[in-house]
Amino acid sequence: MADKPKWYNAHFEACRTTAHIRGIDEYLHLHRRSIEDPEGFWAEQAATYLSWEKKWDFVLRYDFEVGRIEWFGGGILNASYNCLDRHLDQRADKTAYFWEGDDPSQSLTITYRELYHRVNRLAAVLQARGIRRGDRVAIYLPMIVELPVAMLACARIGAVHCVIFSGYRGESLAARIRDCRPRVVITADAGMRGGKLVRLKEQVDEALRMGSSVETVIVFDRAGLGLQLDGMREIWWHEAIEAPSLPSFVPPEPMGAEDPLFIMYAPGAIGRPKGLVHTHGGYLLYSAMTTRLTFDTREDDRLWCTSDIGWVVGHSYGVYGPLANGLTSLLFEGALRYPSCDRVWQILEKYRVTTLYTSPTPIRYLAALGSRFVDEHDLTSLRVLGSVGERLNPEAWEWYYHEVGKDRCPIVDTWLQTESGGHMITAFPGVAPLKPGSCSFPFFGVDPIILDADTGEEATFPNQEGVLCIRRPWPGMCRTIYGDHERFVETYFARVWGMYFTGDSGRKDEDGYYWISGRIDDVINVSGHRIGTAEVESALSRHELVAEAAVVGFPHPLKGQGMYAFVSLVSDAPRSEELKRELTDLVRATIGPIATIDLLQWVDGLPRTRSGKVVRRVLQKIASGRLDELGDTSIVSDPDVLESLIRERIQIISA
Repeated sequence: MADKPKWYNAHFEACRTTAHIRGIDEYLHLHRRSIEDPEGFWAEQAATYLSWEKKWDFVLRYDFEVGRIEWFGGGILNASYNCLDRHLDQRADKTAYFWEGDDPSQSLTITYRELYHRVNRLAAVLQARGIRRGDRVAIYLPMIVELPVAMLACARIGAVHCVIFSGYRGESLAARIRDCRPRVVITADAGMRGGKLVRLKEQVDEALRMGSSVETVIVFDRAGLGLQLDGMREIWWHEAIEAPSLPSFVPPEPMGAEDPLFIMYAPGAIGRPKGLVHTHGGYLLYSAMTTRLTFDTREDDRLWCTSDIGWVVGHSYGVYGPLANGLTSLLFEGALRYPSCDRVWQILEKYRVTTLYTSPTPIRYLAALGSRFVDEHDLTSLRVLGSVGERLNPEAWEWYYHEVGKDRCPIVDTWLQTESGGHMITAFPGVAPLKPGSCSFPFFGVDPIILDADTGEEATFPNQEGVLCIRRPWPGMCRTIYGDHERFVETYFARVWGMYFTGDSGRKDEDGYYWISGRIDDVINVSGHRIGTAEVESALSRHELVAEAAVVGFPHPLKGQGMYAFVSLVSDAPRSEELKRELTDLVRATIGPIATIDLLQWVDGLPRTRSGKVVRRVLQKIASGRLDELGDTSIVSDPDVLESLIRERIQIISA
């Protein structure tokens, strides 16, 4: 069998002649300038990508030791204005969104003018309910046009929006609402996914019963369920925006560049989600710039970012980045495999999508179905393919490149975090050939370093695995954890002096390409969704028969990482498949369907050090089936526990 090529460049000659960044020399020159002259570089970008009501007094001030980062201090702008108003002279009748419903017969086209009018009406509703600059608004909606409308309406009046992923349930939803303390929650009676009704208003009702500061609940009538609303606190969206007393235009609130735009929750290792705060100036610039340069966008492009807007990928590449650039996006409500296996290809063909940006899980799923469905549809409109959320394994990468892109579409394999606001390391279509599995090169202003995990020193040779840190700030990075700046400093700046700690491991190869290996903290990346293990363990421990639980990630053929739970029961509690299902359902009910346990192993106890700390490294190796790679197990205080764990894992593998 012939060796596979080191890199792929069939697309490269064509891309290099037309791309915004043409060739490695131009990239290296620009990247070097962004690191050596950040003030000059970013001043030019801010003037190019955004419209400012008042220019900034300074470009950058920061002190990582105290977690203080300021970009474009003194500058005044508004994110809603930059996404809508400034486009109206030339793009009023241009499509801002194509919306495709879960049901293939349902679709909608909305222009920039129409989006502008809807945003103004909802902004007027919020103002009429007393919402002002700095107030928080929680948004819990399905993937419908009203979701970006709600976000931009908040931005327009200076309210801070907090979009909560509609897959969250119960306590996970309640915890996020309690933490950001919103005055308003915007939701829908229900959403549709995979032909099934998802009752969102019921979840909000349950969450609010757990305690909140919410004064108003605005409900969009998506499914026509005929709900009876509480007239004291709840109002219908369609009735509210039709009030004749409302103005049709709400002036955009002048916002400081460092004023909060939104709060986005990321899982925390201690089980309490982190409300990461992003700003009007730096975040908006970074999302706009990464959208244009990573995807090499053109005026007539049509972008489909399949990520839910409840995640930062959806924020940056489904809403703010495309709209700030005046582009057209596709918004899809449903499941990628419903009602037929070729739904993705149907949608790409129907809307003549030029850029498909998705995650490894659907790529692997679609690859497993084969290329027949791909070949039955006209995908010649595709120009750029993208991947995000986790490492795209080489086999899936090659299928994506050859069978979907037909060797003419570059794959921009991107690495980012909720904390980063946008792409940190990414391929660029016209810069260099591609290596399957590598996310290629740092974005502008990003100065990565690989540190040896044992010595803390910089890696000195190619492909040396280590901890990935960033040496200087970039505009899109979050500024704090809402209500807990001390935790912000502890999490990101206290572990390595003078640097941002990513929590990921990686390496840099002999050609300067970066490879991300995965998380080094207690977070599992399931289908691109980061789930804190402590949150899952807490949910399991609520069951009266569970004595203790430990959850780790393990390789999964479709999800990338799956969830493996080691569960110890109270004395004499019977072990059964029924109880496994009950515990799995408990976690799903507490956190949401994304937190589905893939394998649950009964244990007599967990491997601990003499000081009582669970040895997660050993559990991860056992869960992965790497039983001959456990390393030094002398730190485990009770060898019998370890032997029992291994014996049970062998039985599971053999079954």
